[in-house]
Order: sequence, then C-alpha cells, then structure tokens
Amino acid sequence: MPLLEVIQTRQVSASIRLTDSTATQVDQYAAFIRASADDVVEQALAYVFLKDRDFQDFLKTPQAKQASSTLRIRRAPANDAAEPPAKKPVSAALSPAQTAASVAGSKA
Repeated sequence: MPLLEVIQTRQVSASIRLTDSTATQVDQYAAFIRASADDVVEQALAYVFLKDRDFQDFLKTPQAKQASSTLRIRRAPANDAAEPPAKKPVSAALSPAQTAASVAGSKA
C-alpha cells in the first residue's frame, strides 16, 4: 500500500537538483503509485513538513517569516492561473493512455 495519496492542486514550477539515485527512486515510486514524479516530490515534502515537530514549531517563530527564498520558481502564464484546481486522487487506477498523458503533461 502506498504511503502517499496524491491530490491535484494549483502548482508552480520550480527547479531543484537531486542525486541520480534519488531521481531514480522518485521515478520508481511514481510508477509504483501511478502518478507523476512531480506529485511524488510534492506529497513527500508535504508529509515530511507535517510530521517534523521541530519544523512545525519553527513555523510559529518570526524567523520562519523572514526566511529567504532559495527555490527557483518559474512563473506560469496568466491564463494558467485562471483555471480552477482539479481535486481528484491521482493514485486511483488510470488507463495507460491517461497515465502517459499525465506524465507527459508534467514534464512540459
């Protein structure tokens, strides 16, 4: 049984670097739960942020609000922001065509 449940929401694009082994495991986990690599990274980080009690305490401090941004975010075109977010579990069984389409769309 997968540990992550993926739900589609409004997203931004960002650049990050991973080791080869981590990138491979992200792709393997994505195949395991029939989701995109982006969804795996999103849900894994959300899980860690929620479970880390020290981080939750840090978020309540003034230092958290003053943290400088080091994530390289690419801004989406304005017309993408007008679309309402989809709220469907991705981990549900998808046809091969749907799975390929969602993966292809996430790498664009």
